[in-house]
Amino acid sequence: MNTGEDAQGLRKIIDLTRLISLVILAIHFYLVCYQAFFEWGLISKITDRLFSNLARIALFKSLLLPKLAALLFLGISLIGVKGRKDEKQQIKPIIAYLLTGLLLYFISILCLYLGAGLQLVAVLYMGITMSGYLLVLSGGTLLSRLIKANLNTDVFNLESETFPQEERLLQNEYSINLPAKYRLKDKVRDSWINIINPFRGILVAGTPGAGKSYFVIRHIIEQHIKKGFSMFIYDYKYDDLSKIAYNMLLKYHRNYKVKPKFCVINLDEVMHRCNPLEPGTMEDITDAGEASRTIMFGLNRDWIKKTGDFFVESAVNFVTAVIWFLRKHEDGKYCTLPHAIELMQVEYDRLFAVMNEQEEVRTLINPFISALKRKAAPQLEGQIASAKIGLGRLASPQLYYTLSGNDFTLDINNPEEPKIVCMGNNPQKQQIYGAVLSLYISKMIKLVNRKGQLKSSLVFDEFPSIFLNGTDGLLATCRSNLVSVTLAVQTFEQLKKDYGSEQADVLVGIVGNMISGQVTGDTAKKMSENFGKIMQDRQSLSINSADVSVSKSTQLDYAIPAAKIATLSSGEFVGIVSDNPEQKVDLKMFHAQIQNDHNAIALQEAGFKPIPKVSHVSYGEVMENYIKIKYDIEQLVERECEKLRDKAEVVIEKADDGGAGDEQAVVL
Repeated sequence: MNTGEDAQGLRKIIDLTRLISLVILAIHFYLVCYQAFFEWGLISKITDRLFSNLARIALFKSLLLPKLAALLFLGISLIGVKGRKDEKQQIKPIIAYLLTGLLLYFISILCLYLGAGLQLVAVLYMGITMSGYLLVLSGGTLLSRLIKANLNTDVFNLESETFPQEERLLQNEYSINLPAKYRLKDKVRDSWINIINPFRGILVAGTPGAGKSYFVIRHIIEQHIKKGFSMFIYDYKYDDLSKIAYNMLLKYHRNYKVKPKFCVINLDEVMHRCNPLEPGTMEDITDAGEASRTIMFGLNRDWIKKTGDFFVESAVNFVTAVIWFLRKHEDGKYCTLPHAIELMQVEYDRLFAVMNEQEEVRTLINPFISALKRKAAPQLEGQIASAKIGLGRLASPQLYYTLSGNDFTLDINNPEEPKIVCMGNNPQKQQIYGAVLSLYISKMIKLVNRKGQLKSSLVFDEFPSIFLNGTDGLLATCRSNLVSVTLAVQTFEQLKKDYGSEQADVLVGIVGNMISGQVTGDTAKKMSENFGKIMQDRQSLSINSADVSVSKSTQLDYAIPAAKIATLSSGEFVGIVSDNPEQKVDLKMFHAQIQNDHNAIALQEAGFKPIPKVSHVSYGEVMENYIKIKYDIEQLVERECEKLRDKAEVVIEKADDGGAGDEQAVVL
């Protein structure tokens, strides 16, 4: 019991034991160095009689046994010592004290064999022995100050923040499987990141250099082509991903019932031509409105947050009217974006007169005609100029050539004519190209997200660089139509900047598979909260004047803290995967290092074939197409104006005859 009486009794026992040790050593010195004591006059008859009796004891008949006995009692006394605990005390100086003391304590016997005088030998022997004795005593005392608790040395809490992960390889005809290694306590184990249901959406986040493309997206492309998916790839840094897709198609094209056609839309260099406003894909005016909103919001990202604003909606309605007019005119003969851009440049009075003849667009252009009649030129310019200025930036011969052809259609998952379409962007021209690419993607998604089509995979690298209207609807319905959607972003903040907070939150919340490399800020916090908490070991140390108290406990804490997500290495990912009703995954969460065979990948890429060029298109052909589009619009307007003039003359003649055409003549 830790009471005052017990502590006092223990101290008395320690003192007695140490006194016995000193007495044995003193008797030993007297007996061994008797001649020296005799010369010093430190003897008497009483002591001689007493020590002569002690000398007959077996303990004192040798030189070594008394010293061992004294050392034994000294050790016993040190066991009960409780020195003041010192957290800075190290074991090395204690060992040095003890070893040096023991060496001096026993090596002093050699002094007895020196050929010096008796008094000198006695002094050396007793001095060296006592020095060793005191060093052992000091070392033992310091040993009692050492903290013997087994403290946790895991500074960054790596072991406590580990958890079991899926080690089975779970495959099906749609799955994506990434080999990985993870840490469980102090061991590194093999695991698999099994995305067994990619149709619930895949969000890949990570700052530049985190390894999104190299460790994740390239595997999605390869495995889906291997499993016979039709595919669309938005390749932000063309042709990094496109080259992978082309060579994977060459390798696995036999896995398709119908070999897919490989198509490339590259606005920097003419490859394949495709009309995103193909008349056959526009069934009613709402399709034109969706195309208009996509391209205008792609050109003016700030408008996304101003939906419903008067001038924003005016510009969108104006472009909608132009597109739908071209769709209805001569059954869509001139229904292309270049023709729409050129038609918008026509003078307002002629433009509105021509478009007013189309019944379905009258409602859309009525506010503009009213402003023109009332001579409200500033208001009219405010309503239309933003659309004309934005689309005017697209008026280049090369863009016109690419946007006005029909080398392929955007129904990439047509079972009879599957396609792998790669769409390249140029980061230096992102603001201009992004709007056109957004229009392509918007039309493609509408055609892809239908029932009864081939399984397809849509991969968007640097997704925020384009505007995709209705992404949440796509993610919500794509599962039933076998459409896998992969969105790669750098951070959620980037998504919020380009899409607005509400839509960004919806996109992040609706995906079923999340994979994140190194991210910081709110993105890291959001991911950490999604991963939840696990039971973790905790240890605390309390030091007082005589004892050390160590307490251990467990408590719930974040499985993957935000700080850890912010310091992930390249290729190290955290995330959550989803499962199927018939293929359950109990361990959905992971924190692992994806394993790439770097040598094999380098060897594979060294053997990649370049994407073949389409037949050479001369500058003259591009300019001829550019001039033809302008001429088409001039002729269209001229023909329609001529029809209006002929119609007006007929009406006026009837009015002069006093017929029923009076009212119509007044209107004209």
